[in-house]
Amino acid sequence: MSTAKVKQLVLNSQEGSFELPRPEDNWILKADQGYSPVQMVAAATTACGGYVYQEILTNSRVQFEMQKAEVSYTRDEVENPAHPIKTIEITFYLRVPAEDQKKATSCLRLISRHCPVMQSLDPQIQVTEKEVFVD
Repeated sequence: MSTAKVKQLVLNSQEGSFELPRPEDNWILKADQGYSPVQMVAAATTACGGYVYQEILTNSRVQFEMQKAEVSYTRDEVENPAHPIKTIEITFYLRVPAEDQKKATSCLRLISRHCPVMQSLDPQIQVTEKEVFVD
């Protein structure tokens, strides 16, 4: 017996693209008009990882101020004709006092275990996280 709650989104088809309706404006999910679905996967992985990292830092009593997160990704252009995502590299830029930086780095290893988006990705996708401490 499953206890999973079903969540639903409806994407509207609009002139050859799909749009995710929002009250202010729709998110267009097509590369030449908005963000491609592949870009959205990379962005969702980064955002989810960032939320999880912040929660881990807070629970570990690390003082921090998250500045931004950057993501780069590669696609398998050779082996698979669908060109799936092959790697995702996330870089978090944050302020952390010098005495907490080692602990903040150690917390990175916990992100993938607690991030539902990362847990939902194909296991062949290699996700790496790193931090850059800013002044």
